[in-house]
Amino acid sequence: MDVTGEIWHWRGPAPFHFVTVPEPQAAEIAAIARDVTYGWGMIPVELRVGRTRWTTSLWPREGGYVVPIKDAVRAAEHLELGDTVTVHLEVAPRGGRR
Repeated sequence: MDVTGEIWHWRGPAPFHFVTVPEPQAAEIAAIARDVTYGWGMIPVELRVGRTRWTTSLWPREGGYVVPIKDAVRAAEHLELGDTVTVHLEVAPRGGRR
């Protein structure tokens, strides 16, 4: 599935950049979350932005999910805070990669 959104910054103890999963896609993920989560609502995913691929987990937030965007991905794809980006994501099965 493709997720498009603006890159935003969370200034916590360890700062992160994220893209919020829009409601229609968040609902699709929520429908299978119980079968794929490894705890705390985290959903393992395989992602691609441009030519860059990586694995991480969607984080639950405010009834939906957010995609963490690594600094290395932002650098490789020349992405900045506030840019709109499309992230291709595939939910990975619990316990490992496909």
